[in-house]
Amino acid sequence: MSELHETAASLRFFGDDLDPDEITSLLGAIPTVGVKKGGVWLTSLGAEKTATRGSWRVNVERRCPGDLDAQIAELFATLSPNLAVWKDLSRRFDADVFCGLFLKEFNEGISLAPETLTAIGSRGLTLDLDIYKREADE
Repeated sequence: MSELHETAASLRFFGDDLDPDEITSLLGAIPTVGVKKGGVWLTSLGAEKTATRGSWRVNVERRCPGDLDAQIAELFATLSPNLAVWKDLSRRFDADVFCGLFLKEFNEGISLAPETLTAIGSRGLTLDLDIYKREADE
């Protein structure tokens, strides 16, 4: 099995009553996207979207070759280490570490270190993995 071609990672909170300013204050970082339900935000391609629920998201740069351990560590590095805050937020909102896994070849793979899994779990977060295959004509 070869290493995974490319990975993307983000930390996400969603909820109808989510106030992005509260999460920014509690975690100590400015989000990539922070919007209340009904608010307008811009996609990465510049399209305007109306939020169907509140969200607070932080993205890190994609890695090629893939390196989720480093990306997830980067997500948490500048945020509050207070696990009580994380657990409260994870209880109140849908909260996850979202990862995109981009395959170039058949049967690529990636492993996560125990420290990465502990960091995610101790914060009460779900690990969400989306796997994308390369199109035949690329």
